[in-house]
Amino acid sequence: MSDSAAFRTIGRGLVLPLGLLVLWEFASHSGLVNRQFLPPLEHVGVSFWEELRSGELTQSLAASLRRDLLGFALGSGIGILVGLLLGLSRIADRIFTTWFNGLKQIALLAWIPLISLWFGFDETAKIVFIALAAAIPVILNLVEGVHATSEKLVEVGDVFRFNRLQFVVYVYFPAALPSLLTGLHLALIYAWLATIGAEYFMAAGPGIGGLIIAGRERFDMDLVMLGILVVGTVGFVIDRGAAWLERRLIPWRKE
Repeated sequence: MSDSAAFRTIGRGLVLPLGLLVLWEFASHSGLVNRQFLPPLEHVGVSFWEELRSGELTQSLAASLRRDLLGFALGSGIGILVGLLLGLSRIADRIFTTWFNGLKQIALLAWIPLISLWFGFDETAKIVFIALAAAIPVILNLVEGVHATSEKLVEVGDVFRFNRLQFVVYVYFPAALPSLLTGLHLALIYAWLATIGAEYFMAAGPGIGGLIIAGRERFDMDLVMLGILVVGTVGFVIDRGAAWLERRLIPWRKE
């Protein structure tokens, strides 16, 4: 996909959010919705400026992004190791794949009580929760990519008498790269959602989730809506950035 086509895709993707913002402003000013529950956008803008000027917004966003990146790095690293193990080892595949497929059906938020018991409610528990969210799509997509490796590539490796490590480096990993990048793309999105969930459901602290909680406790809907808009904007930027990087790394892949 060319850059111009990518920009057109982004433009089409912005139509619905911009339409919802227009509807939001109309509903707030027309009296269709109580302003205490849906404040006008200009009130949210004032809250944005106040939080930005005080430094609270930048500190909260920095704290959330730090957790997000740490959890993503940990989860994706574990996901790559586990995905290669399950994809390359028939014994591991038979023993653990059924067990893993059962565990992945459990809703992610259901792990919070168990993680809290094991790791407490501090920063470590939040990063572990984010890592869990990031690892699952990486494992699933990498296993699928390894299993889909062409038999002809494997035969070429046999001709060159590759050892096990050379098969992984020169055959399986390159063949599974498109699937792996898809998994990493999803992991970035899931990690960001898990970051907000961890901040909201675990011990309050600095972060966008904490900002939303503070607004809720003060019944400051301007601050709550600001937090929601920041979450959505960052999520959109992460998704589009990951898609752009994916196109650069594997330009031969058809959209």
